[in-house]
Amino acid sequence: MYIDWNAHRFSGGVLALDLANTVIFRQAPERVQDRFSNSVEVARFATAAASFRSGEWGDVQFEAPESQSEHSKLIELREAINSLFRTAVAEEGFKAQHLSDFLRLGSALIADNQHEANLALPPFVRRRDLSLSVAAVLSALNLLDPRRLSRIKICPNCHWLYLDESRNRSRRWCDMTVCGNRAKAKRHYDRRSKMDG
Repeated sequence: MYIDWNAHRFSGGVLALDLANTVIFRQAPERVQDRFSNSVEVARFATAAASFRSGEWGDVQFEAPESQSEHSKLIELREAINSLFRTAVAEEGFKAQHLSDFLRLGSALIADNQHEANLALPPFVRRRDLSLSVAAVLSALNLLDPRRLSRIKICPNCHWLYLDESRNRSRRWCDMTVCGNRAKAKRHYDRRSKMDG
């Protein structure tokens, strides 16, 4: 299935959260969809992410996994990032196992990519190309800062993770034009139903 990797798909605000959000309907197992079940979509995501995340990364191109083993490691990392931050938001702190899993995977991915010299956390990256997996690790490491961690939220409509960078932390939806409008439409429908009922 062809995915339109548009601005809404990058509502997470940072690469790590965008990666976690490539599984949709996590909260409804009967509807869950993994946008990376087709490895072609991973490469297309990497290309789109370079554009949509230029504010985080500057002029960097992300290299998609080339082998099935690298693809599997990216999926494992995605799930570790999701567990780490989703639990941190819900429980206001990290679970030791989730933090340990993320750090172990991140360390192994960086060790596997030792040719990636001069690594730095965004926005201080100087490289022009970077593996998507390593970039996701660095993006997630940036979110461990308590000031940034406290801005991570879960969208009440789609349940995606997103970074609320609004001045007074009042952003309610991952994407106002999609989830915000859907919530408004549902409230309107519910009101009309009560009035008609």
